[in-house]
Amino acid sequence: MRSVSHYNTVILPRLFSRGVFFSQLCRMPTSDDESFFRDALLQWYRPDRRPMPWKAITDPYRIWLSEIILQQTRVEQGLPYFEQFVEAYPTVMELAAAEDEAVMKLWEGLGYYSRARNLLKAARMVANDHDGKFPDTYAGLRGLPGVGPYTAAAIASFAFGRQVAVLDGNVFRILARFYNDATPIDTGKGRKHYQELVDRGLGDAEARLFNQAIMDFGALACTPKKASCNVCPLAERCGALADGTVYDLPVKEKKVKRRTRYFHFLILADGEGSTVIEQRLEKDIWQSLYQFPLVETTEPGLKTDALALHPNWPDGLPARDLRFVKRSTPMKHLLTHQ
Repeated sequence: MRSVSHYNTVILPRLFSRGVFFSQLCRMPTSDDESFFRDALLQWYRPDRRPMPWKAITDPYRIWLSEIILQQTRVEQGLPYFEQFVEAYPTVMELAAAEDEAVMKLWEGLGYYSRARNLLKAARMVANDHDGKFPDTYAGLRGLPGVGPYTAAAIASFAFGRQVAVLDGNVFRILARFYNDATPIDTGKGRKHYQELVDRGLGDAEARLFNQAIMDFGALACTPKKASCNVCPLAERCGALADGTVYDLPVKEKKVKRRTRYFHFLILADGEGSTVIEQRLEKDIWQSLYQFPLVETTEPGLKTDALALHPNWPDGLPARDLRFVKRSTPMKHLLTHQ
């Protein structure tokens, strides 16, 4: 039976989420809540629940490499790439000396290629500015290209034992549900709020263990769609479970704007029968990569002749001097970022 003292009623507009109204009883954390939260997670955690090659090591290079590869990538997809990179470049100095094209080729298929470019920039910064040694503080790690707040906290705690709590999608979800907290997670104010919550949750526990526990818990138990509430060690004090709002949390304030575009890739040959490819020069997530000539449109049904006259036809590519060999089926792309 939960004591009402665990809650502080806050007058807020009723929130609408996924078509269901829910009342907002915002859980105000107490030191007792924080101790319960911390102890329950640490008692639940076992390293063998989710074995990975970068766990139980303190090598900053491999931990950093794994964290960069796993940004916006599932573990199952990223693991083979981690193993390939470690085999090809066992140390940060060897990665720093690698050719750009070799690294991009090894990254091929993993997506978000800006990560690969930042991987090289960071490796070269470590090699040239830090004598081949990774910075051992959160602030120092944040100075490396491609290393954001979460990645810096993960490396600092796992590799160097720094007392820093991680905050990622899993942690947002666990905290929002445990405290039945509808503070939007996609605002600066919201991020600061949840960082304070997880910092208090960490307390004086060993950050390396606490961070691994909370990340594994979010990946295995407090999942987005199929939370294991019936066997959850936090269930006794989970505000969202008590209020029936588990699947309504966490909350985002901003609606993602979507723009639809269509990609038409062309196989073209010149007078000598050579196939034409192009290198992307725009500063986007595919910068410097090679591809078949691309015409981007807002409509799918253009004929080949119309593509050759389209304003987005690649600059410097004389359509009249080339032979159309084949074109792809228009590929629909829902763009949520640019």
